[in-house]
Amino acid sequence: MKNLFIGVCLAFTVAVAFAAPPKYVFLYIGDGMSTPQRMVAEEFARNANHGELAMNMLPYHATTRTRSLTSLITDSAAAATAIACGSKTYNGALGVDGDNNRVESVAEVAHRNGQKVGIVTTVTICHATPAGFYAHRKNRGLYYQIGLDLIASGFEYFAGGGLDGAFDKKKDPEYRGNVYELAAQVGYKMVWDKPGFTALKPGDGKVWVHCCEGELPYDIDTDFSVYPSLAELTQKGIELLDNPNGFFMMIEGGTLDHSGHSNDAAANLRDVLALDKAVQVGLAFAKAHADETLLIVTGDHETGGMAMGFAGTGYAFHMDRLVHQKCSSDEFARILRKAKKEKPDFSFEDAKPLLTKYFGFVFEAKEGGTDDKAAGEKFAKANAGTKGNPMLLRPNEIEQLKAGFNKGSLHHAARKLISDKSGVGWSSGSHTALPVLTTSTGKYADHFIGMYENTEIANRIKQLYQ
Repeated sequence: MKNLFIGVCLAFTVAVAFAAPPKYVFLYIGDGMSTPQRMVAEEFARNANHGELAMNMLPYHATTRTRSLTSLITDSAAAATAIACGSKTYNGALGVDGDNNRVESVAEVAHRNGQKVGIVTTVTICHATPAGFYAHRKNRGLYYQIGLDLIASGFEYFAGGGLDGAFDKKKDPEYRGNVYELAAQVGYKMVWDKPGFTALKPGDGKVWVHCCEGELPYDIDTDFSVYPSLAELTQKGIELLDNPNGFFMMIEGGTLDHSGHSNDAAANLRDVLALDKAVQVGLAFAKAHADETLLIVTGDHETGGMAMGFAGTGYAFHMDRLVHQKCSSDEFARILRKAKKEKPDFSFEDAKPLLTKYFGFVFEAKEGGTDDKAAGEKFAKANAGTKGNPMLLRPNEIEQLKAGFNKGSLHHAARKLISDKSGVGWSSGSHTALPVLTTSTGKYADHFIGMYENTEIANRIKQLYQ
């Protein structure tokens, strides 16, 4: 078996050594996205008559293991280093191996080979996944120093959140000045708002799109007149990066991980759909450059222990119920704080209309022409989940929400209840060791099949450039 594996690797090396590398490479990463996230989002899309996810229809499939050098369960920094650089490292490290030696990323290899490079994310640009492609630090929390690495990379297109407030950290031992000002001094065009982003055009040189100082809002909460979508950031990257030598672009759905941590199914699946729209942008470009483009979609790890099934719904799976959720649980917490500030004696009865508006929960139902509460509860108990309005709450479900309200965690109680009613289960508020699904299409996509370590994604792309 060992000799067979060596033979396959040698065959791969020989096959790519005599062929030109792909001119265009798209690498999409869903942070916290494994198979459950992709399939829950697809089931939701089908219920909304949007059909299958483009990322799930790519012709080549692989199962990718995600463990770090030191743990079965990886963090995003070690996972990013593996996917970007092809080297296992310890949790928390960026662009260095287990001995803290610098390791070159596939983006740096592409840049060294004359291609332009773009790094796109929905979280801060210094966050673990995007930083894994340009930074080399022992600690992922060194945001100011990571910002210096961003400038030093010379990559042509950065887009996402800012440096999370660390852009002018005067106490940093490597302090050289305001990072944004330093970037402008070396030729980066700094873009601070949606109109400036929209106005960007080919020939603008190196560009850093600063959508906000922190992460972008979840897709479910986004005002697209203020923030560009991930698909728009991707399309603009294509326009700015396209050139005779081609480009490499990494596009991350980063907030997807955060909704996984909070077990917010509706926010999570909509961020998967937002990533899929960005994938569709790449596929449209690839269709026009069919013999020159490699497109890969993967995840760095799974977050939340999402399951496509919940004991309370038996074998049923009700994605249509998640349509009723109109904002993330985090946003709902902000709405509640505002309501309580405006009305100091804000009660659970006051919260009910908000729960109906933002989660679709129905608390009472008419029976026999009466609004009697007892009759409504009787109707709810008899019909919720199987007959009548599935969003009509049982008495015990109302008590769950009331208990959450009394504990100051109504937003958590609401997102848990709608997940339960939809059939989405969760086992964790953190990362898990579940392998991720990797799919691909285009030139050399057939080299990205099988079951392998996440390091192979970078190593196999790097091989294409040699």
